[in-house]
Amino acid sequence: MSKLSDFFKQFRKRHFCSVVVVAAGSSRRAGKDKLFVPLGGVPVIAHTLKALEDCDCVNEIILVTREDKLTELAELCDQHAFHKVTKVLCGGETRTDSALIGVLEANRKADVIAIHDGARPFITRELMEQAVHNAVLYKAAAPAIPVKDTIRRVERDGKVTMPPREELHLVQTPQAFQAELIKAALAMAIRSNAQYTDDCAAVEAVGGSVHLFPGNEENIKITTPVDFALAEAILKLRQTE
Repeated sequence: MSKLSDFFKQFRKRHFCSVVVVAAGSSRRAGKDKLFVPLGGVPVIAHTLKALEDCDCVNEIILVTREDKLTELAELCDQHAFHKVTKVLCGGETRTDSALIGVLEANRKADVIAIHDGARPFITRELMEQAVHNAVLYKAAAPAIPVKDTIRRVERDGKVTMPPREELHLVQTPQAFQAELIKAALAMAIRSNAQYTDDCAAVEAVGGSVHLFPGNEENIKITTPVDFALAEAILKLRQTE
C-alpha cells in the first residue's frame, strides 16, 4: 500500500474536508454562462461537482453561486444526486467575497477546507487527494504546472523584463488549507479591502507560505470561447482511455 493510501486510511478517521466550489462569476470573457454550457451533453458545473462527489477524501461540498442561479443549481444537484452538496449559497461581488462566504459555512468538523473553481471540470481524484494531503502537511497547498512559453513583463512605464521561465508556474485549483488559516486570511482580505483571484495570495498576505505540488495539464479553467473546444477534446480523450 502506498504512503498516500496509508494517509487516507487514517485521514477518514481523523479529518473532515469541505470543498467550497466558487461559481459566482459573470462569465464575461466566455461570452455566455460557461457553467451551464453542455460539455458532452452535461453542464460544465455538473462535471465539476461529479468529480468532487466521487472523491473519497471529500466529506462535503459547498456551492457558491450568483443569486439568479441558486434555484437552478439546487435543482441540478438534486437531479444528479450530488449528496455531498450540503449548501448552495449566494456569493458576493468578488471572488474573495464568495470564497469567504463559502468557508464560513463549512461544517464545524472541517479541519481542511479546499477551494475549487466551478469552471474546472477535469479535476481528478488524485489531484484532490494530493491537495488534501499537502494541506495537512503544510497548512496551505496548491497544484501548479510549469509555464511553457516565454513570459515578458511590461511595467507601467513601458519597461520590458523577462523573468526566468523555470521560476514561473501556472497555479490551479483545488487549493487546500488548514481551516482556521483560510478563514482568517480571507476575513483579513475583506477587512483590508484586498481582492485576490487566487486564494493562496490571501494566505501569503497574512504571512503564511504555500506549498506547490504538481498539477495536471488537463485541469483547465474554462474562461474564453476557445476553452470550450479544448474541453470537448479533453473529454473525448478521457472517454477513449
